[in-house]
Amino acid sequence: MDFGERYRVIESRDARFDGRFVTAVRSTGIYCRPSCPARTPKQANVTFYPTSAAAHLAGYRACKRCLPEATPGSPEWNLREDVAARAMRLIADGVVERDGVDGLSRRVGYSARQLNRILVAELGAGPIALARAHRAQNARTLITGTTMPMADVAFAAGFTSIRQFNDTVAEVFDLTPSALRSRSRTASMSGASDAAGSIRLALPYREPLDIDGLFGWFAPRAVPGMEAVGPRRYARTVRLPHGAAYVDLSAPERTGGRPRIDAVARFENLADLPALLSRVRRLLDLDADPLAVDAVLTGDERLSSEVAQVPGIRVPGTLDAGEMLIRALLGQQVTVSSARTQLTRLVDALGEEVPLSIVGEDAADTRRRLFPTPTAIAERAHEILRGPAARTDTVRRVAEALADGSLTIDLSDTRDDVTARLTAIRGIGPWTADYVVMRALGHPDVFVRRDVAIRSGARTLGFADGDKALAAEAAAFAPWRSYLSMHLWRAAARTSPPTPKEHA
Repeated sequence: MDFGERYRVIESRDARFDGRFVTAVRSTGIYCRPSCPARTPKQANVTFYPTSAAAHLAGYRACKRCLPEATPGSPEWNLREDVAARAMRLIADGVVERDGVDGLSRRVGYSARQLNRILVAELGAGPIALARAHRAQNARTLITGTTMPMADVAFAAGFTSIRQFNDTVAEVFDLTPSALRSRSRTASMSGASDAAGSIRLALPYREPLDIDGLFGWFAPRAVPGMEAVGPRRYARTVRLPHGAAYVDLSAPERTGGRPRIDAVARFENLADLPALLSRVRRLLDLDADPLAVDAVLTGDERLSSEVAQVPGIRVPGTLDAGEMLIRALLGQQVTVSSARTQLTRLVDALGEEVPLSIVGEDAADTRRRLFPTPTAIAERAHEILRGPAARTDTVRRVAEALADGSLTIDLSDTRDDVTARLTAIRGIGPWTADYVVMRALGHPDVFVRRDVAIRSGARTLGFADGDKALAAEAAAFAPWRSYLSMHLWRAAARTSPPTPKEHA
C-alpha cells in the first residue's frame, strides 16, 4: 500500500487494517491504529510505520485512546516465508527473551548483524527493538486486563527487571504502569483467577470468525485426560519452554465492544506467557485476514454459497509442532475416531501428570496429563499402539528423531524445509507433510488434495475429480488454499460418512 491508500484507510477508520501498520502524527508525537476514532490528522503531519517498534524508535508514543498495541497481529507473518516474517514469528514466540538475539539469528540462518540489517530495512526496527515492543504489548495486555501485581506483570511479559519494565511502559505509553491500569476500562471487569499463577486475558481478532466451526473442529479430536471441549470452548494442558501450563479458551457472545476470545491460563512458570499467547493465536488462526480470504474464495461461484454460509472460516493450528506430527502419523489411513483412540492410549500410558495447582480443582477429573514426550513415545510406542506394525515403527522412529533433535519443525522453517525433512523419512508421504505444514506452521496456502475427504468435498461442490485437474483448479485460490481445504472438508462432512484417511 502506498501513502495515499493508507491515508484513505485512516480517513475511513477501517478496522480491517489494524495490526498491519501504525499511523504516527508529528504534531502530537503519538501513533495510532488505523481505526483510531480521533480526528484524522493532516497528511503533512502523518508518517506510516510497518510496526509499532519502528514508531517507538522514531520517538512516538502509543495513543492512549485507541491502544494500538491491542490489535490482532499482521497476517503477513504467516503468508510470507522470508527472513523478516520468520524472525517476527519467533520474536512473538519469545525466542529473544529465551535465547537472545544470537539465538534468534541462528534459528533463521543469519548472523546477528545481517539479521539486524534485514529487519531494519524491512520493518524499521531491529530484533532488540521488535522484541521490546512485543514485551510492551504483553505488559499492556496484563496491566489493563488483569489485577496481577506489577512485579508479576513485569516477569510474565518478559522483562528482566522492574526498572526496565517501568521505563519501557512509561516510554511507550507515556504513562506509568499504575496509571495505565487506572485508565483501563476493563481492569474493573476482569482480574487474576483464584488459582496462583493464573491470568485471564482477551485476545482480539478480525471479524468475521466462524466460531462454531473453529471450536467444533476440536470436539471429535479431543483426547480425554488432556483436552476438554464444549460449545464455543476448548481447554487443554500443554508443555511450554519453562514448564506445564493449562489454557481454557472460550468465545463469549457479542454484546458490543471489540471482538475477542477469552483465555484463562495457569502456569508453572509465568515466563511462558509470551510463548503461550503466540501459540494460542496460531492455534485459533486469530491473525488471519478473513475478508481477504473470503474475497478470493467467493470469486468462484462453486464456493460463493459456502462462504456466505460460513464467513471467516479459520485453519486450526497447534500448540506443539511435534505433537501435531505424531497426531498426523496416527491419523494416516484411519478415521478421526480411530486416531483419537490411539492417542488416548498414548496419553493414558505415557502422559505426565500435571499438578492440581495448574489445572485447577474443577478440571482435576478430566484433564490432568500432558502429551507424552518424544522420548517416552520412542521407548514405549510399540507396547501401546495397535494397528499396522509399519505405522507404529514410523511413529517410533519419528519420536526418536524429535527426541535427539535430528528432526525439528520450527517457526523459522519454510514450507519447503518441512516438506523435504518429513518426506525423506520412510513412512511419511505427501499427505502427512502437507497436513503438518498447514497445521504446525499455520501456512495459509496448502491444498491437501490427496486427502479422501477433500476429494469428496470437491466432487460435492462440482470441482474436478482427477488429481492433476483438481490441483490446477485449486491454484486459482492462491495464496489461500488452506482455507479452500477447510471449506471442502466441511462440504464432505455434510454429505458423506467418515472415511479412512481423514484429517486427524
